[in-house]
Amino acid sequence: MKRSSIYGIALIFGSLGMVVTMLFHPTGHDLLAQADQLARRNEMIAVVTHSLALASIPVLFFGFLGLSKRLGWDHALVPAALVAYGFGAVAAMCAAVFSGLVAPVLTRQMLTADDSTQQVLDAVFHHNGLLNQGFAKVFVVASSLAIVFWSVSILRIGSFARAAGLVGCFVGLVGLAGILSGHLRLDVHGFALFIFAQSVWTILIGVLLCRPGDSLEAA
Repeated sequence: MKRSSIYGIALIFGSLGMVVTMLFHPTGHDLLAQADQLARRNEMIAVVTHSLALASIPVLFFGFLGLSKRLGWDHALVPAALVAYGFGAVAAMCAAVFSGLVAPVLTRQMLTADDSTQQVLDAVFHHNGLLNQGFAKVFVVASSLAIVFWSVSILRIGSFARAAGLVGCFVGLVGLAGILSGHLRLDVHGFALFIFAQSVWTILIGVLLCRPGDSLEAA
């Protein structure tokens, strides 16, 4: 297997893992479903999907490490991109833990608590949601910056790779503009839209890394 292929495969499968997570991601309302059996099913879905996301994050980082090696460390934007993405990956891990591993435990307690305990758990659940949103914002900004940095580095390469660079610049800049302007709401649907757009670029890069030749070779 070509040396870069393993990194491309990691980017493809890591992205697909994130996409599947967002496709089946339950909302807070789903976790607080009145039917206990339905609530328990949604709790299990939350744990499984976020566990998949937690497994996908290091796989993606491994793939982006390979992309950075392929582009070359001599260009300052390449290591800067990897550092930014690593910073964002830690934030994404924290967001996934709060959303997928902590929230289901809280909602299970909320569904069985008495009235006095319910008020405390409501506040804790709201605080948990704020932490999740905060870490998600860090991930959106950091990963968008990383994509822009990598894409600018890619733009100096061949024609097909240059198209991927343009797509990456668009995805990264739109993500940054959306979060900084407040137009990108990081509820389940807004975050899913961001993940889907980012995954399109990541899978494209993964395909390029798997291609024979020097389509992503440093100049």
